[in-house]
Amino acid sequence: MRLVIFDCDGVLVDSERIAARVQVALGAEFGWPLTEAEVIERFIGRSQASIQEQIADRLGAETADRWWAEFVRHHTEAVDTGLTAVDGLPEALDAITLPTCVASSGSHSKMAHTLGRTGLHHRFAGRIFSATEVARGKPAPDLFLHAPQRMGVPPSACAVVEDSAPGVQAARAAGMRAFGYAGGLTPADRLAGPGTVVFDDMRDLPALLTAAAA
Repeated sequence: MRLVIFDCDGVLVDSERIAARVQVALGAEFGWPLTEAEVIERFIGRSQASIQEQIADRLGAETADRWWAEFVRHHTEAVDTGLTAVDGLPEALDAITLPTCVASSGSHSKMAHTLGRTGLHHRFAGRIFSATEVARGKPAPDLFLHAPQRMGVPPSACAVVEDSAPGVQAARAAGMRAFGYAGGLTPADRLAGPGTVVFDDMRDLPALLTAAAA
């Protein structure tokens, strides 16, 4: 193992709860009532393009554009007032000795905002990759193949830390070991699968990585 690839939302920053809350509210506003469980199933871990495509299929492209603009506005406001790092994440990063990077469905501007607000951006500066850089978002493996290529590491030498079903699916499709963080919104059973270690305390991650690399 030569590289640990972190997702951002829900793995580094505790933003998925904010996103789910905002999406539920916007669904009610725009005429597509969604429960939190439905938002997790449809939206969590997916790219902006994938989410907007789903909304457009249901409500039309114009509404999808308006929905996303409102999502960005409300999400930004909520991040500015209450975003924190995932519990135990700073301690885990301090204990991990392997090289790390970030590969997220979010845009670079969104990650700069969320990682900046939580004081984490400097830990990954110059090693942050977005689904906007590849043709297909998660669960396709494109992003998780792109990031190690840029880092000069073969996919087989990478581990991915994810908190969503599309994310762990993308890691498996890329031929990487997956570590599914079940301390967020996605239930543990939706993260479980071949080549995947599921855990619920970020403080346990360094030891899990060490054991997997042995």
